[in-house]
Amino acid sequence: MTSVLITGANRGLGLEFVRQYAAAGARVFAACRTPADADALSAIAAGANGRVTLHPLDVTDDTSVQALKAVLKGHPLDIVIANAGSYGGDHQTWRDMDYSAWLDLFATNTLSVLRIASIVHDGLAAGTGKRFIAITSGMGSNADKGGGQLAYRTSKAAVNKLVSTLAQDWRSDGIIAVPVSPGWVRTDMGGPGAPLSPEQSIGAMRAAIDRLTPADSGKLIDYDGSPQRW
Repeated sequence: MTSVLITGANRGLGLEFVRQYAAAGARVFAACRTPADADALSAIAAGANGRVTLHPLDVTDDTSVQALKAVLKGHPLDIVIANAGSYGGDHQTWRDMDYSAWLDLFATNTLSVLRIASIVHDGLAAGTGKRFIAITSGMGSNADKGGGQLAYRTSKAAVNKLVSTLAQDWRSDGIIAVPVSPGWVRTDMGGPGAPLSPEQSIGAMRAAIDRLTPADSGKLIDYDGSPQRW
C-alpha cells in the first residue's frame, strides 16, 4: 500500500491530493493547521476505513512540526507532498513592499519545506517510492516574464533551489526530490478564471510523480511532467 504524507491538506490542491490518493487505496497522513475545522477532509477520512488520518500541523512552528515527526516515526513513506503555502497579500511591489509580510511568506512557503524535509527523510529512505515533492509555481521561474508579487515569486524561486539542493544531498539515499508547478488551477488562490480544475491538475501531477526516475531528481517540472525552465 502506497504511503503518502500531504501538508496543507484541508483545502484546494492539498484536499484534492488527499481525495485522489484515498480513492486509489493509499495510506494518507493528511496534515493541516486545524483538522477539527476541516469538514471536507474529515468526510474523506470517514469514508476511507482508517487509511486516511488527520494530523494538526503548523508548518511555521517547530513544536508542531516535531509533534508530527513523532507521529510518523517508524512509518515508511513513499511520497511526501509539501503543499502548504500562501500567496500573500497586497503590498508586494518594489514601490510598496510589506517587508514583515514578506518574511512571513518565506516562513510559510520556503522554510517550511525544509522543516518538513528534515522530519521525513528517514521515512522516505525506508519507503519504496522515495519521492519528495514540493508544490511550487511557474511564477518562481526566471523564464516567467510577469511582474509584481515579488514576495510570492521569490519565495517560490527559493523553494526551487532548496529542492534541487536536497536532490543532490539525498541522491545517495535513493530519494527523488522535485519541485512541481501545479499549473494555473481554479482554487481560492488561483481564482475562478484559471483553465485547470483541481481534479485535472492533481490527476496529471499524480501521473507525473509516478513516472519520476532518479534522473529527474532536482529538475523543475510542470504538472504534466514536462520540464520547466529555471
